[in-house]
Amino acid sequence: MIRQEDTICAPATGSGGAVSVIRMSGSRSLEILTRIFYPADRSVDLLNKAGYSLIYGDIKGGEDIIDDVLVSIFRAPRSYTGEDSVEISCHASPYIIKKILELLVINGASTAAAGEFTRRAFINGRMDLSQAEAVADIIASTSKASHRIAINQMRGGFSEEIRNLRAELLNFASLIELELDFGEEDVEFADRNNLKDIVIRIKLIADKLASSFIAGNAIKKGIPVAIAGKPNSGKSTLLNALLMEERAIVSDIPGTTRDSIEETVHHDGIEYRFIDTAGLRETTDFIENLGIQKTYEKIKQASIVLFIDDVMDGPEIINRRIDALKEFLNPDQKLIIVINKTDKVSPGEISGIHEKILAGNKDVVVFISAKNKTGLDELRKSLGDSAITEKLNSNEVIISNIRHYEALRNVSESLGRVLEGLENSIPEDIIAIDIRQAIHYLGEITGEITSDEILGNIFKNFCIGK
Repeated sequence: MIRQEDTICAPATGSGGAVSVIRMSGSRSLEILTRIFYPADRSVDLLNKAGYSLIYGDIKGGEDIIDDVLVSIFRAPRSYTGEDSVEISCHASPYIIKKILELLVINGASTAAAGEFTRRAFINGRMDLSQAEAVADIIASTSKASHRIAINQMRGGFSEEIRNLRAELLNFASLIELELDFGEEDVEFADRNNLKDIVIRIKLIADKLASSFIAGNAIKKGIPVAIAGKPNSGKSTLLNALLMEERAIVSDIPGTTRDSIEETVHHDGIEYRFIDTAGLRETTDFIENLGIQKTYEKIKQASIVLFIDDVMDGPEIINRRIDALKEFLNPDQKLIIVINKTDKVSPGEISGIHEKILAGNKDVVVFISAKNKTGLDELRKSLGDSAITEKLNSNEVIISNIRHYEALRNVSESLGRVLEGLENSIPEDIIAIDIRQAIHYLGEITGEITSDEILGNIFKNFCIGK
């Protein structure tokens, strides 16, 4: 529900800490504030105070002093929402927060819905829709990498690229539709070769952006890393070593891990979701078999697979297991071969085994002792060299929002039909429809074309106060 005429209020900070901020936005913000806030400097005229002012004083309910506070004033259009706004910094007592909100509502404010401040910022042109979505991603970011993607999107680089692509298509759509108006005169305003070149280029950009979603989504949620291998190869010991705590049960009994265990680790600003899985082997145990089936499911979902094996089994058996696993992997997954229990062999034996394993494949091979915690730094470096992290370090635009991904795929499909139409001399009115569809989907990303349903789905996931 859009209620632009209302002045809204809500806490802008979570629980905990010594100070809380209460936000109010709308045309009546300063008027409502004057009814409950009394500046320490009685000469201050709140209603005519300039934006970016900070004022100290008391919040009162009648004659009762509720708290001494700092009030920040923001004037339209130079505020987060584009409206007159105030922020009240008070002590973080639940009673004080509740009482101030009650006073604001009694004096004419309405309680804000989830995401309503950011929704107003979008409606008032302070940001486009993709930037508004990035605000939620910034709040939810749990690593340097996910924060970097969100902050780049909020600063508008992605939006600018989408707007430029849309403007180019709009120009050609207008020319083609102009031709339709002069259909009987057989005139051509839009050069077909030029149009084809532009459509090919924009389709390639849309496809490239869409393909970045796999990396972006993984970085946003934590890159999934499956730890797989035979029973007793040291998977749980490795997980504990990476976590630096005893999270997984370690036992010499094969089949101890029967369900997957997930934990997160941060390394070089990136969050990894490590998944310790059941050992891969043939067994008649029904419960263990269920765990093995789940292992294959987790391997399929992982961006990186750590295949851990026992150095004592020798290169021939290890290579056979690697080949069997590779048949199950897809080309986009990175495989890191981790040879464990190097504390049981000499350095010379490790070198010989290494050469024989490398002879059979081109994947990264790391030798470790999970028990003694040796080789872990090299393993962490190998994780950081994955295709996902390479994309992050390339400064390319990366998308992490499923709505943007779906819109870009629709853009690509529409432009694919345009190219097919140009190749087969399809009538201009049909080609114009497909170009208009591509323009529509690009507009959906930035919010130039939107609906209340789309806005409702986006902003319902925001926190109240943002």
